[in-house]
Amino acid sequence: MKSYRIAIVGALGAVGQEMLKILDQRKFPFETIKLLDIPSNAGTMVPFGNDYLIVEAAKKGAFSNVDIALFSAGGDASQELAPIAINEGAIVIDNSSAWRMDPTVPLVVPEVNPEDVDWHKGLIANPNCSTIQMLVALKPIHDIFQIQRVVVSTYQAVSGTGQKAIDELRQQAECYVTGKDIIPQVYPYQIGFNALPHIDVFQENGYTKEEMKMVNETKKILDNNVQVSATTVRIPVFRGHSESANIETKKAFDMDEIYTILRNAPGIQVIDDPGNHVYPLPILAEGKDDVFVGRIRKDFTIENGLNLWIVSDNLRKGAALNAVQIAETLIQRSLI
Repeated sequence: MKSYRIAIVGALGAVGQEMLKILDQRKFPFETIKLLDIPSNAGTMVPFGNDYLIVEAAKKGAFSNVDIALFSAGGDASQELAPIAINEGAIVIDNSSAWRMDPTVPLVVPEVNPEDVDWHKGLIANPNCSTIQMLVALKPIHDIFQIQRVVVSTYQAVSGTGQKAIDELRQQAECYVTGKDIIPQVYPYQIGFNALPHIDVFQENGYTKEEMKMVNETKKILDNNVQVSATTVRIPVFRGHSESANIETKKAFDMDEIYTILRNAPGIQVIDDPGNHVYPLPILAEGKDDVFVGRIRKDFTIENGLNLWIVSDNLRKGAALNAVQIAETLIQRSLI
């Protein structure tokens, strides 16, 4: 089997570390793995297998011996470094929002639109975490019953903001228990024991950038005709996003069909026995690859209405795993 030279850009971040772990766990056919990060982190040693990998600076010249570069370094870094990596011969799979809505760049969830990798020009975008898990669940239903409209509310973990938010939630929990003052720094308000209906910046239309990502990315990935209304909320959970999705389809369905479709769809586990308190939970999704779907029930207030509760590990399927799966798709489709 052919092996490939891999680089991880932003290798010391939470998603970069998850990418490294997943490459090992999935036995990705790598020849070498290069870890790249900001210059001040160069020289850091990262354990991998029975050895260590030494972090190098992400800069011009770092990609000359790289086949696939997995980017998790933020939009500004991606806009600067991705063109350099492509020029030096690497295919870039980018986890930032910088390129997602560029019409010349494929935006891919392998369970949903793997064929879109075929028209890449050196760069493939990884969608937003909340979009990925929703579309894995919606795709098999849309294929048969044609989804017309989705109203989705998300309940998103602090790890979606990064390590500083994880640390802040832990600190706030300790302050609450010990009776100390809670002083928010990462978020505009206390996140511990709270819920913030505010993820990313507000737009002129009253929606946040995170909400509009779900709207626009769904249209690009799944179907431009699907209407999406989103409300995204940050909750005091370390890892794992949850979503309540209300769906309206064009074609009629019965519930047995929905269960059968979801149980047979790739990347989905149906966890749905509410009478016995069995339903998807973010704490149970942590470290898992699948998207978990439960609380599956008909919405009787509209014709052809359906409700789903969708949970996934945002650092894995919502980011690192999806990027690695895109790389696997390139190999499967003989594009590298």
